[in-house]
Amino acid sequence: MPRAIFAMFFTLLTALPAAAVELVMVEQPGCVYCERWDAEIAPIWPNSEAGQYAPLRRERLRAPPQDVDYARKVVFTPTFLIVEDGRELARLEGYPGGDFFWPLIEQLLEKHTGFEKGDS
Repeated sequence: MPRAIFAMFFTLLTALPAAAVELVMVEQPGCVYCERWDAEIAPIWPNSEAGQYAPLRRERLRAPPQDVDYARKVVFTPTFLIVEDGRELARLEGYPGGDFFWPLIEQLLEKHTGFEKGDS
């Protein structure tokens, strides 16, 4: 019986997705466009299709995380990075406003990950 439970547990673990996609927002205090994003997008991000697929993670400009490999140095805030397995796949520099942010970020997710709008 214990072997059967172990086998079932192992099967469940290996069935989980190997990689998690994240949206990493690089920000800094006093960033007006970060504040606009927080007011316009942040409240609805977790409930959006894109937000369900790529949960938000916030990082500071002056304290880059040790577990994310940036493709190049982040200079502007906000910068939004599509990250999978700790590796940057794509980025959107700046916040162009809500009307442009959604299609741009969804396009990056579709092009660089398995995201397809309408999956959820």
